[in-house]
Amino acid sequence: MNTATFDFIRQHASDDVRQLALHGAPAEVDLHIALQQIEGRQLAARKLPTCAATDGLLFPPRLSLEQCSSEATAAYKRRIIERLLSVPSSEPRLSSLFIDLTAGFGIDFAALAPLFSRSLYVDSNPILCDLARHNLPLLGLPAADVRCSTAEAVLSEGFHADLLFIDPARRDAAGRKVALIEDCTPDVCSLQALLRASARFTLIKLSPMLDLSAALRALQGITEVHVVSVGGECKELLLLMSPSATVPASPTIHCIDLSATTSSSAMALTPFSADTFCFTRAEEAAAPLVLADSIGAFVFEPNASILKAGAFRILCQRYPVRKLSADAHLYTADVLVPDFPGRAWRVCAHSSFNKRELRTFLGDTRAAELSVRGFPLSVAALRKQLHLSEGGQAHFIATTLADGQRRLLRVERCLHTSDNLQ
Repeated sequence: MNTATFDFIRQHASDDVRQLALHGAPAEVDLHIALQQIEGRQLAARKLPTCAATDGLLFPPRLSLEQCSSEATAAYKRRIIERLLSVPSSEPRLSSLFIDLTAGFGIDFAALAPLFSRSLYVDSNPILCDLARHNLPLLGLPAADVRCSTAEAVLSEGFHADLLFIDPARRDAAGRKVALIEDCTPDVCSLQALLRASARFTLIKLSPMLDLSAALRALQGITEVHVVSVGGECKELLLLMSPSATVPASPTIHCIDLSATTSSSAMALTPFSADTFCFTRAEEAAAPLVLADSIGAFVFEPNASILKAGAFRILCQRYPVRKLSADAHLYTADVLVPDFPGRAWRVCAHSSFNKRELRTFLGDTRAAELSVRGFPLSVAALRKQLHLSEGGQAHFIATTLADGQRRLLRVERCLHTSDNLQ
């Protein structure tokens, strides 16, 4: 990149890239590269604040940037590996090797590599590899080895690493999203025996859109599962694979909910167990279904990680709450449960869907926030039925109780629960 292009990027760092594209640039400026870098830094400002603040760092095309980990989720992976290695983050293990087999933009690689004395960045995309060679020294990793290759080719060389990391692409050759782990690239199911033979640990990152149960059935040697959400949205499934012969039949599932504003430095200072709900599928299967016979003074909804992991019955054993119905993942209690892992609302009132009762219940409310949980209508269809537009100060939740009654709850948010992280 020439000096004129660098200067153009700095001068227009906060400008609208669409307007810049329309107005053009001086002949000596590579406008395509400049627009990519301006847009990339703007997109990174919230998701990758350290990268956005690093002068001279170059950004990939938009799709690679959207698909990469955030700094917060990368820092959480680092916490996992620090615990496994039992080593302070400032003291890399001697003669240790870390290989990221699908390194992409390198956010996870940059978070994990400092824990090891040697690190190998691998990606099959030559553009991303060129960016890594430029960016990694700026991120404090001047000695990292960058290899433009495939995961399969590197594994065939006979490396034995302390940690392998793999994040298979969830799109086919035509760019369509895939739903099965076997359809991802590379196929970790076909590679799993080689992965276990090649490392002390393998950390596998999967899309939250993939079926966790199917992944656990397809993969051997999984000792831990981490379901990671950020700001209330599930972002990653992390599966820890070990070659150990003592792999548990039901691995521990860690449901972690990170704040949307959590930085990598803040994560490093947070105890490992903070904001985490842990359980096993065996515990969930053995837990009784505790149903409420009425709506209490408060209702609760688990965070996105718990919903994805399927920890439904066991919440009633860990917290003094009851489930409103088997299918509606809402819980109730007569008192506020301050440490419940999710959102909490105070129930102001509730109504049946009898037209006369509903008319009195709604009164002159014409706009409200509306959500449905275990309810047969969509939000849009229910808005139409209730003649409610979006916005307003009121908040309603439509749900179905254990006896089949459909109720509309008017609620107020309780912000001093664990949900203040969302």
